[in-house]
Amino acid sequence: MTVTGTASMTINEMREFANFSAAEQRYIKRSLDIGLGRQDAFKLWARNEGENAAIRSQYIAYQELKTLQEIIPHDATIHGIEAFIGKLVRVAVFDLSQDKISCFSAFRFLYERLLGADVRPWLPSAFCAASALPQIRPESRKQLLQSLSEAAATAPGWSDREPAFYPEYIEAAEAA
Repeated sequence: MTVTGTASMTINEMREFANFSAAEQRYIKRSLDIGLGRQDAFKLWARNEGENAAIRSQYIAYQELKTLQEIIPHDATIHGIEAFIGKLVRVAVFDLSQDKISCFSAFRFLYERLLGADVRPWLPSAFCAASALPQIRPESRKQLLQSLSEAAATAPGWSDREPAFYPEYIEAAEAA
């Protein structure tokens, strides 16, 4: 792929991120810091004790990410699906229950970066399963499930291109 093509895709990813709400953007950046081990999330993101507790819980929930990356099923057989989907739904329900992610697009954006391009085929089913669980408030359940487009739910294939844009904490933006 040409440099121009890569730059164009990166700009598209940046545009997509810019369309998310401020709360979604903040949560995605914080989640990437925790999940990818980029920064000390307590120092960067905790504004009060409630956020300290939420970050602590997220660190615990995200301990599954390394295992999930290693067990992503890569073939059309059902071997390994139970272990993978069970763990993925458990982490996804944690994120969705925080009431910071309000649509499939933001969920997909986050998880493509946490787990890589190979997770794409599994995201619609994990999102639906997590969204429908009783840990999610009924009003949020409806909004989340309605955000999954028919095209995303029935996609005949998925890109194997890894994400290029990983949003990060920017002091001036976060202080505002």
